[in-house]
Amino acid sequence: MKRLNSQLQEDGAPMELILLLRTLLAGCKEISFRVSQGALAGVLGSTLSENVQGEMQKKLDVISNQILKDILSESGYVKAISSEEEDEVVPCNPNGNYLVSFDPLDGSSNTDINSLIGTIFSITHAPQWMDPDDPSAFLQPGTQIVAAGYVLYGPSAMLALTTGRGTHLYTLDKTHGGFLLTTPNVKVPEQTSEYSINASNQRHWEAPIQAYISDLLAGTEGPREKDYNMRWVAAMVGDIHRVLSRGGIFMYPYDKRDPSKAGKLRLLYEANPMAFLVEQAGGLANTGAGRIMEVMPTEIHQRVPVLIGSKEEVEACLSYNK
Repeated sequence: MKRLNSQLQEDGAPMELILLLRTLLAGCKEISFRVSQGALAGVLGSTLSENVQGEMQKKLDVISNQILKDILSESGYVKAISSEEEDEVVPCNPNGNYLVSFDPLDGSSNTDINSLIGTIFSITHAPQWMDPDDPSAFLQPGTQIVAAGYVLYGPSAMLALTTGRGTHLYTLDKTHGGFLLTTPNVKVPEQTSEYSINASNQRHWEAPIQAYISDLLAGTEGPREKDYNMRWVAAMVGDIHRVLSRGGIFMYPYDKRDPSKAGKLRLLYEANPMAFLVEQAGGLANTGAGRIMEVMPTEIHQRVPVLIGSKEEVEACLSYNK
């Protein structure tokens, strides 16, 4: 099987980016080990503090964030990082050529039930005229991303990665510690009969999403004329992995509870990297009002609504806005 380095070179990734990705993934391997130890290492459960998002931090959130922050800061390739668990950007090497944004442990509430979790990341070029602690350096649309991916900590540790030349899936071979290419050039089926949404928020959705989901629930007797299955992992990384593996549509739409928060998911380190991965696999990624990767960020923790998945199903969902 082809190793990660070989595929990255074949895709034309510059050597410094390859070395940065290897460094980042070394941190993910460490996180994978910590996650696998679970209760044996006393890493489950919550801390007594909240992150900048107002969410209660899990112990593994803090551990994962520190692992990635340390390894990236010491690499020399990174000018600054932004993380879901950090209030502000973290300056690294003033001469670094890259910016890295990440969610160190997406779905961390699943740790206590031994369910799917993962690390999501995106990498952009660092504007050389900006200081490392300047958050405006990160305010680039997703179209500027040079690499994005996630590592899923499941029954096997899997990497989904794109550098703009297709999306590839790798599996961590624990016998030698490397990621091996197991599914090159993933293609998301254009049609699907699976959808993923947190149905407990139904009463807060806007009318177009209400109508769309109602039509899916109507099955063969409704206007869509087929039965749909709902799947929900409660971790974006797990739900998007299913979309990449067999198709589907993943939704976290705008809801009316807090107009100041356009959605639940963060643009820089959740929505954009997942949009890049799915688009490179032939799917679509939209906010409901436009392409996710064309949204111009206004701050590093900005939230956006998310509709990602099989091309025809995302288009069908968007048609309800008309």
